[in-house]
Amino acid sequence: MNLEFDRIMPSLPYILEGIPTTLKVVAVAAVIGFVLGILLSILKISRIKPLNWIADFYTSIFRGTPLVLQLMLIYFGSPQILGIQIEAFQAAFLAFGLNSAAYISEIIRGGILAVDKGQREASLALGVPYSGMMLNIILPQAIKNILPSLVNELISLTKESAVVTIIGLGDIMRRAYIVGGETYKFFEPILFAGFIYYVMVMVLTILGKVIERRMRRSD
Repeated sequence: MNLEFDRIMPSLPYILEGIPTTLKVVAVAAVIGFVLGILLSILKISRIKPLNWIADFYTSIFRGTPLVLQLMLIYFGSPQILGIQIEAFQAAFLAFGLNSAAYISEIIRGGILAVDKGQREASLALGVPYSGMMLNIILPQAIKNILPSLVNELISLTKESAVVTIIGLGDIMRRAYIVGGETYKFFEPILFAGFIYYVMVMVLTILGKVIERRMRRSD
């Protein structure tokens, strides 16, 4: 194997500078996906059928089309649809956040349905308002049960963030491509980018296990 990492050594700091961009996209998208995912999951378990249909339709759209397509539609379609050009960073966290919400809503819906029905009936019998029951009783238990799935979704989000390269956002992958073009050595910088993603995913995995362990102790 003929690897020439010495050719890209001076460019490694440039690739590492893409980490904050990747983390910002993932963090903002995760917040959007989590908040919107909770709202969608509540709509899905609602007894009002039109709300179920709206939430299911939203999920079918974002789960039924490729993420890269959604990103390109938001970024390249915004001038024609909205009359303004959405910046690359905004397009990235919007596409990832909206897409992630569809998956997270299904995860949370499953978690809510797994909570013992008796607790819901007891809350209603005691006169606890629906919003208070969901926020203070049902959702905390549901999130505890689905934490591993949420961590998996966050890991997927981190890895899939590499597709922002196609709209020119200077993330880890984009910078690795640029270094490859400048040095005529693509394998080494891409391999280094892969190592960075692997380290980030391992950190998320360890953090998820620590949080899960602490939650189990609180039971």
